[in-house]
Amino acid sequence: MPENHDIKDIALADEGLARILWADRDMPVLASIRERFGRERPLEGVRIGACMHVTTETANLMRALVASGAKVALCASNPLSTQDDTAAALVRDYGVDVYAVAGEDADTYNRHIEAVIATDPQIIMDDGADLDTALHTKFTDKLAGVVGGTEETTTGVVRLMSMAAEGTLSYPVFNINDANTKHCFDNHYGTGQSTLDGIIRATNRLMCGRTIVISGYGYCGSGLALRAKGMDMRVIVCEVDPLKALEAHMEGYEVMPAAEAARFADVWVTVTGNCKVVDAPAFENMKDGAIICNSGHFDSEINLVWLEEHAVKKVELKPLVEEYTLADGRTVIVLAQGRLVNLSCAEGHPASVMDMSFANQALAAEYLYLHAGELENKVYDVPAAIDDDVARVKLETLGIEIDTLTEEQIAYMSSWNFETL
Repeated sequence: MPENHDIKDIALADEGLARILWADRDMPVLASIRERFGRERPLEGVRIGACMHVTTETANLMRALVASGAKVALCASNPLSTQDDTAAALVRDYGVDVYAVAGEDADTYNRHIEAVIATDPQIIMDDGADLDTALHTKFTDKLAGVVGGTEETTTGVVRLMSMAAEGTLSYPVFNINDANTKHCFDNHYGTGQSTLDGIIRATNRLMCGRTIVISGYGYCGSGLALRAKGMDMRVIVCEVDPLKALEAHMEGYEVMPAAEAARFADVWVTVTGNCKVVDAPAFENMKDGAIICNSGHFDSEINLVWLEEHAVKKVELKPLVEEYTLADGRTVIVLAQGRLVNLSCAEGHPASVMDMSFANQALAAEYLYLHAGELENKVYDVPAAIDDDVARVKLETLGIEIDTLTEEQIAYMSSWNFETL
């Protein structure tokens, strides 16, 4: 057991181990990587610093990294998403230095990031770029030892792309979020299911027949709309991108500005990665009793400062369910303090989709370490060979076979003069 950790209670490890192994049953791609890593030890002695949601799925990624020979330190990428039993099992059973406690305050959250940085990581695994940002602002003396990093989510990629554009990014980073085997499944199917799971667990409300407003129609928002429609909800989409708005319309959803949609919202979910998506104009028109929540990475999408300033009363109805009463008597219910509802009120994305996302993480870390000298300080897409291999192995584990092109078909698709074929 590592001596360096800060978790709630090591006595929770038995329960955590059982849940980690349960998730592992639905993560066969990552299991196959872990098995190979155990034989080949490609990251022997490499120090990895990770800032990610401390869940059972993440635990299985940590297991793969430990099997590779790496020394791993992990902190939480969100104060409310940590599973304390999982953290305990990672420390006791897998030797990971974990710095994460569910519900930790901002000071503790930052102190835990600093604890991971203190291990002098050579590879950074981030979810939201908080670890990367801390290295580039407060701990610049550690940058020289970093080989490179990986980034899991849209918000983090945006931050890192901005750093690269300014010339301040000090090491290469692989954009895991935009791997096809990540965003087409994790973002689209995972977010849809886990967000509704979080809302239902928090409220125990019947969804069918209610109106849901979804801000953002990217991979996450469109997946959420699909799942909500499948639960017989009326779906309204709010967008700023005309192409995405048109896509939502063509797929059968109502599209309107946020201030107008507020009049109809029984449930409102933000999935944009931006700030103040639900702001004063929406609150001023908000339907009485509306439930609002967020599945974007940060808690900036709902303007809670406006609510705090304009509410005459605030009551915690139950854990992570708070009711604000406005001056005219209308109430607004906020879930999970505006933080990730799918991880704060539920367990996050199902293991089956995280299997592919974290397979990309593990393989990108291996590639990064082996090819670090060839890479520039910028954000890279995951190599197509890795992305394709993850999809191929996933199909194999599902028992699904597909066709292959014949030599004639390959020649046809690569030719411009069909008469020469």
